[in-house]
Amino acid sequence: MEQEHPREHPNVTEYRDRVETIREVFSYLKQFRGTTFVVRIDNTVLDDPLFAVVVKDLSLLHEAGIRVALVPSAKERIDEVLRRYEVPYTVINGVRVTSEEAIPFIKMAAFDVSNRVMTMLSANGMTAVIGNWVRARGIGVIEGVDYQSAGLVESVRVDTVRKVLDDGVVPIFPCIGWSSVGTPYNISSNELAVVVATSLAAEKLIFLTARAGFSAEAFAVPETIPIAPGGGLANFSLPDLDAFFAANPGREADLELLQRARRACAGGVERVHILDGRSEGVILKETFSNLGSGTMVYSNRYGGIRAMTMNDISDVLRMMRPLVDRGILLPRTESQLEGILQDFIVFEVDDSVHACAALHEFPEKVGEIAGIAVDEHFLHLGVGPKLVDYLCERARRRGLSSVFVLTTQTADWFQKLGFIEADPAALPEKKRLSYNLQRKSRIFVKSLS
Repeated sequence: MEQEHPREHPNVTEYRDRVETIREVFSYLKQFRGTTFVVRIDNTVLDDPLFAVVVKDLSLLHEAGIRVALVPSAKERIDEVLRRYEVPYTVINGVRVTSEEAIPFIKMAAFDVSNRVMTMLSANGMTAVIGNWVRARGIGVIEGVDYQSAGLVESVRVDTVRKVLDDGVVPIFPCIGWSSVGTPYNISSNELAVVVATSLAAEKLIFLTARAGFSAEAFAVPETIPIAPGGGLANFSLPDLDAFFAANPGREADLELLQRARRACAGGVERVHILDGRSEGVILKETFSNLGSGTMVYSNRYGGIRAMTMNDISDVLRMMRPLVDRGILLPRTESQLEGILQDFIVFEVDDSVHACAALHEFPEKVGEIAGIAVDEHFLHLGVGPKLVDYLCERARRRGLSSVFVLTTQTADWFQKLGFIEADPAALPEKKRLSYNLQRKSRIFVKSLS
């Protein structure tokens, strides 16, 4: 059930946690080697004392065979330079509007930031190059507003950038794009990061920001969206994200990064992560952990329910063991699970199993839901109810009229899911004959009609 695991000796628990961490790291190393991560770095993060640690972590990704492309934001630096040289500008609809005469100052600031990043990468053994790989066009005049030197990204010279990545070099994209006739434009680093990631078919787009993801406290959150411990919104599927936008009208400015994330996922990027770049090790946690931190938007199957296979049995037994020790689940052996393999489903994240459950069918056209176990680190995702709903739907499709459960310690949980207490007479004959009077399990039934 979705309950805490038993208290164990601290050394045993710590050892298991370390072993699981090692397994996760090796699994993700295999998965991500040779893929591309695009990292957009907020100007505030660049100025943080821990940015040197971020660069070291980027170096570790690079050494692990992950191709990294960087898009540093230069917003604050550009504003600073324009003020210093008394170059006028205005901000309209979130866009900095300047005359063409301001572009040399904007370029100076943008390349200054990119050079600073390149220098730090070099200090950590990485070769980087700043390039003019971005084709842009002017925004033009919209509703009477002339955006002058502000531009939009048209395309990225993908073949050239891929060759840079293939050579083991880190490409750095300043927030400047050039038109077909060589006119430079100031472009949004957020937009640039999305276009670079989609153009390169990146596995991940990472926004390193000065915020700790999105909090449920600040928004209206539909019931279908899980809330992490502490109130964070840890992950969104694209349908979840659309529902979230609909529940929060008029919040476009607050939700800009989520809008960008949605566009990136719709364009083929599998996952977009919005992380607090001031938190030590945040990139490594997000890359080599099933849970990570911050907020993630995903277009692929981040976590899914599927049939259990022989290869899953050891993981399932491991998850069940603490619940067996507490008397919540009955003990099962490997051979027993092999014999009822077709009854079980599992919940996996990135090819790692973190929950299981089974549906056993009886001739009376009723089913038993049993063997529910959820990794304690995934309880906040609502995995247990999802497994029960999935099995109820499976039972309904197979023509069963009801399902039942036997439980000693999780009655409230099942009642919340719509199960009603019953007596042993409600059990199918085979189950009634094997009912353990000494265990005193309570019986709960849910009609599927």
